[in-house]
This record gives sequence, C-alpha cells and structure tokens, in this order.
Amino acid sequence: MSAFPIDYAAVFQALPGAVLLLTPQLVIADVNEALLRRAGRDRSQLIGRPLFEVFPDNPHDPDASGMRNLRASLERVVATGASDTMALQRYDVEARGRPGVFEERYWSPVNAPVLDAEGRVRLIVHRVEEVTDIVRAGLGAHEGDRERLEAELYTRAQDLQEVNDRLRRSHAREREVVLALQEAMLPAPGLAGHHRAAVRYRPAVGALNVCGDWYDLADLPGDRMAVAVGDVVGHGLAAACVMGQLRSALSAAIRVVGGPARALEVLGIYARSVDGAESTTAVQAVIDWTTHTIAYSSAGHPPPALLHPDGTVELLDGATDPPLGARPEHVDRPEAHAAFTDDAVLVLYTDGLIERRHEDIDVGLGRLAEGLTRHQGAGAEALADALLAELLPPGGATDDAALVIIRL
Repeated sequence: MSAFPIDYAAVFQALPGAVLLLTPQLVIADVNEALLRRAGRDRSQLIGRPLFEVFPDNPHDPDASGMRNLRASLERVVATGASDTMALQRYDVEARGRPGVFEERYWSPVNAPVLDAEGRVRLIVHRVEEVTDIVRAGLGAHEGDRERLEAELYTRAQDLQEVNDRLRRSHAREREVVLALQEAMLPAPGLAGHHRAAVRYRPAVGALNVCGDWYDLADLPGDRMAVAVGDVVGHGLAAACVMGQLRSALSAAIRVVGGPARALEVLGIYARSVDGAESTTAVQAVIDWTTHTIAYSSAGHPPPALLHPDGTVELLDGATDPPLGARPEHVDRPEAHAAFTDDAVLVLYTDGLIERRHEDIDVGLGRLAEGLTRHQGAGAEALADALLAELLPPGGATDDAALVIIRL
C-alpha cells in the first residue's frame, strides 16, 4: 500500500513515452500527452475511434504491412493475456496539415494487457517509440551509407518478424500435437462402470500452456471406484509425456496397493526416475459405496470438494502432503476418510479451475463451493458444464484445467 495517494491518470499523462489505451475491440480509450504531440492530433480526433481508422496504412504503398502486423500483435494480446513485443516496424503516417500525404516512419512498439480480477483482458497498453531519426541518421554516416543502413535495419526487422511468425505457427502445430496426445492418453469421458460420472479437460488459451493436467477413473473390486487428478509442472509436449507416464503409474498402483496414500507413495518413488516429474501435484481418492466412505490422500494438490445433499460443501483437506519429490523419504503419506450419503457429489479438479492471478486460493475455493451449492440438483454432466462456464474466465484460462465429478 502506498504511503500517499497516487493520481494514476496524471501519471499516465506525464509518461515520457507515447502510450495509448485500447479496448479489446481495438477502439482508442485514452491517449497520453506524448502520443498527442507525436501524432499531431487532439484528443477529440482519437478517443472513441477505431485504431486503424485513425492510423491507416499508406494507401500509396502496396507493400505496407504495418497495420496488418500491429493488428496481429494486438489480437495475440487479447487472445493470450500476455505482452507482445514487436520487431521494428515501418508504419507511414499522414503528414501534419497535409491530408492524404504520408511520411515514411519507423517505430518500436510494445503491447501489454491490463487484466481484471478474473484474468480477462480489459484494456491493451500500446506503447510506441519512434526510431525514424535513428534509422535515418545512420550514426553519422554519409547519405549513401545512411540509405544502406536504413534498408539493412528494415530488412533485418522484417526477417525477425517472419521468424516470429514461423515460431508462432510452429507453436500452434505443437499445440495440436500435444492436445491429440492428451486426448489419446486420458480415459474416455464416459460413465465409469454403473456410477454417474463426468470428466472435462480444458486447455489453456496460450499456444503452449497445455497438457500438464490429467484425470483417471477406475472401477475396483467390491463396489469401489478410484478417481484421481494431477498436475505436472511445465507445459507443452514434454509435460504431456510426463503426464502420461505418471497417470499410468498411479492408475496401476491404485489397482495393486489398495489405498490412496500407498498409491501416491509408489508414484513418488516412480517419479524420481522421470525427468520433469518433480513438484507434480496429485490427489487420489477411493470411493466405497458399501461403507459410504471416501478414502483420500493428496500430494500438494487442491482439496477435493464433497457436496452433501443438504447443500453444504466439505473440502477434503485432512490428508495433504508436499508434492512429488518435495517430501522427506521414509515418511508415510497421510490418508483420511470422509463419510457420504446417497446423492452427494464428489468433485476433483486441478488448480486451473479455481486459481486467479493476484488472488488468494481461498477466494477460488469459495467460488467453487458457491457454484456447487447453486447447482446441487444438476446431473454430473450438467454440473460439469455449469462449473466450467462460471469458474473459467470468458476468454479462456491461462492454465489448463481438469475436472472430475462423481454423483455418489
């Protein structure tokens, strides 16, 4: 907390660099004084108008790409919620007092999101520094050298832009591969045995922020079911491969050793031989319909939620231990039990469902509990859809999320 009030509007206007604020629809919401001076416009000519209506490409240059490149960068910021630094751009602007006459100009732009509490992009900060004089000056070179330097700088900037575009396309292809791998390795999202279950996986909106989360369901002897979720640190193809190994290992362990804590112990031993498995979180539960009890154990994972028929929500946090690879050896993992009645609902999930940037996890857990109570009469499939709709940001989460719902 600041020791004295700060007028952030005044700070914005006093910034020495040219900055404008855009809505996600790319409409100009505000500009600072430095940008007005640089653009030679007044506020009434800019505020409330679409960016590319005010600053179009040079219509006399068939090779003009500044508007296309800037639009692509701004749309990436909206889609990913992450900053985007652009390569040096040539973006000609109309000469002051000479409508229709465009001057050759060079810029170094950076675009950054302003996020709300739910992680949604509310505004885009577009900061631009003009480097035309630097490009033309050529560090004091002669006229011919300046022209060659200008051409070289611009060519290198365009090459960098093309490399960035190729990297993004490559990342998009990798995303498709890891999502396909994820779909192949996770159990089919159908009913588990004769019990009512629903599963969901939602990838993050970022190009590579996917495929560290998993879920698993398995029928066990004696009218019992094992259900687990886990979250591998990291993203992309490497995380997807680690996820597949750990999910399979835990699924095999729970079928053999009989209890959640012991299954996580086995998983922890196995994880020591898997690169990238450190700090993985997981929770394993075993539902017993004969005794109406749930045995569970957690390796640093958010607690399962048990929705009782009276609408109360119990967080199963009685057996929490550190993540894989972060606990002392030769110490037994804890295991706890919870009782349930018919028509209760058990919910397991990964942190992408509840966590938000700059927010305490208890706030997210509260949202989950409120959503469960509000939709307590819904079936498993409808409840899963309702929770995803209410808990995930409208534009998509920045972390992937797995969700398993069992109506008991």
